[in-house]
Amino acid sequence: MTPLPELNNVTIKIISFLNNSTSHNQIRQIQAQLILQNLVGDSNIGSHFITACKSLGLLDLAHLFYFTQNCRPHVFICNSLIRAFSHSHNSHTPLFIYLHMLRNSILPNNFTYPFLLKSLSDLREFKQGECVRTHVIKLGHHNDIYVLNSLLDVYASSGHIYLCRKLFDEFPQRDVVSWTVLIMGYRNARKYDEALIAFEQMQYAGVIPNHVTMVNALAACANSGALEMGVWIHDFIKRNKWDMDVILGTSLIDMYGKCGRIEESFVVFRSMKKKNTFTWNAVIQGLALAKSGDEALWWFNLMEQEGVKADQVTLVAVLLACSHAGLVDTGTRIFGAIVDGKYQFPPTVKHYACMVDIFARAGHLEKAFKCLNEMPYEPTKPIWGSLLAGSKAHGNLNLSEFAAWKLIELEPGNSAYYVVLSNLYAQMGRWSDVEKVREMMIDKGLKKDLGYSSVEFERHKLVDNLVS
Repeated sequence: MTPLPELNNVTIKIISFLNNSTSHNQIRQIQAQLILQNLVGDSNIGSHFITACKSLGLLDLAHLFYFTQNCRPHVFICNSLIRAFSHSHNSHTPLFIYLHMLRNSILPNNFTYPFLLKSLSDLREFKQGECVRTHVIKLGHHNDIYVLNSLLDVYASSGHIYLCRKLFDEFPQRDVVSWTVLIMGYRNARKYDEALIAFEQMQYAGVIPNHVTMVNALAACANSGALEMGVWIHDFIKRNKWDMDVILGTSLIDMYGKCGRIEESFVVFRSMKKKNTFTWNAVIQGLALAKSGDEALWWFNLMEQEGVKADQVTLVAVLLACSHAGLVDTGTRIFGAIVDGKYQFPPTVKHYACMVDIFARAGHLEKAFKCLNEMPYEPTKPIWGSLLAGSKAHGNLNLSEFAAWKLIELEPGNSAYYVVLSNLYAQMGRWSDVEKVREMMIDKGLKKDLGYSSVEFERHKLVDNLVS
C-alpha cells in the first residue's frame, strides 16, 4: 500500500475529534474545517473520517464529500470507502466508486479489489466480476491470492461453478480460503458429491480446514447422506479440541439428523454451551425425517418452554413430523396457531404444503383439496404430487386424475406424469383415454420411464424442499 504522510499536530487533533464524534453535527463541523483548512486530500484524516461516518450511519455523506470536491481522492481513501460500503447494505456503491476511480485516473491497487469483489459476490454480479477480472490481469494483480480468492467467490456465489473450478485450477497457489470457497460453491450449486471430492482433495494437498470449511463440508454430507465423512469431520473436531460453537454444532446436528443418526445429534446438542433457534430446528427436523412425530413435538414443546422463539422453519419441521406420524389434529391445531398470528408471521407455501400432505396421507382428501384451494399461493408440483399420492392410496381415482392433469400442466415434458395418468385410466377401465394419453406422449416425443413412481418422487421432493 502507498505509504501515508506523517501526522502533524493539526492532523492529530482532527483525528482525535473524529474518533470521539458522537453526533451528525460534529461530523458536519469537522467536514467544514477540512474544507476551510484545505485538508480534504489528507489520507490519514480521510480514513478516520470514513470510519466515523460509518459508525454514525453517514457513509453516503462521506461518499458525497470526497467525490464532489475538486481534488482527486487518494487511492487509500477510495479503498477505505469501498471497504466501508462492502460491509453495508449499499452493495452497489463500491462499483460506482471503482468506476469513478477509473474515470479520474486513480490507479486501483491490490487492496482495491478484494472488497470490490466482495460486494459483487453479495450482489451475484457475474458479468461485472468478469469485467473486473480483466482489469486485475491488466494491472498485474492476477497472482495475488486475496484478489483471486475474492474473484473465485464471485463465480461461486453467482452459480458459475464450472468457471469457479476452472479459475481455481489456474491458481498459482491455494490456501484454506481458496478450497473453502470452492467447496461452498459446489454445496450452493447442490453438487454435494463434488463438494466432498474437493474436501478430500484439500486433505491430500495438506491444507488444514477451518470452521467455515467444516460447516460447508458437513452441509454436503447432510444432503448426500455421506455419514462416514460426517463422522470423520466430527472426530477431527474432537481431536483438535475445537470449540463446539453454535454454527459448527448446528451443522453436526443437521448432518446426523439427515443421515438418520438421531442419538448422535442429541449428544452434540447436549455438548453445546450455546444454542439458537437453528440448533433446535436441526433437532426437530431430524426427528421429523426419522418419522418420530411424538418425539419431535416433545422437543418443540421443550423449545417453547425454554423461551426459544420458533421461526418459520421450526413450524415447517413440526408440521412435517405431524404428517409422517399421522397427527392430523395436532398439525391442524399448530397450523391454526400460525394463521391466528401466535408466531407473528403468516403461513408460507411450505406450511400449506405440509397441511395438504397431512390431510392427504390421512385420507382426509376433501380437507386437503379445500386447503389447497384456499391457500394464497399457486400450488407447486410437490403439493399436487402429495395430493395425487394420497388420492391413489385412498382409492379416490377421480381426484387422482385431476391432480395428475395439474402436474402435466405444470411440467408437460415429464413423461412420468403421463404414465401415472395412463395407469389411472387403465385402473378405471377407460381404455380409450389410455390410448389418448399414449398418443399425446408420441406426439410430444416422450418415452415411458420405467421403475420409479413419479408420485412418490414428488412426495420426496416435497420433503426435500421443506427441509432445505
